[in-house]
Amino acid sequence: MSEELHITSLVVHVVTTSVAEVIEAIAAVPDAQVHGFDADRGKLVVTLEAATSATILDQIEQIRQARGVLTVAMVYQHTESLETLSTEINHVD
Repeated sequence: MSEELHITSLVVHVVTTSVAEVIEAIAAVPDAQVHGFDADRGKLVVTLEAATSATILDQIEQIRQARGVLTVAMVYQHTESLETLSTEINHVD
């Protein structure tokens, strides 16, 4: 089996008074990134990357357990082999 890259996006709903704290907690999760947030609604858009689906699940659990998190909803998940990602694509003009 070839090595893979798993990419997942999430919407994280948090207590509005905890947005900054949750963003800091997510920043501590390896290969997690907050791409945007609405502090008034307590919603964050997050992506995760990992080599395995088990690691993705561990990352989600770390976020879910952060103080102030109400829900974590997976929006998108994609898996691609690293070999495919490294393949050069020839463009035809």
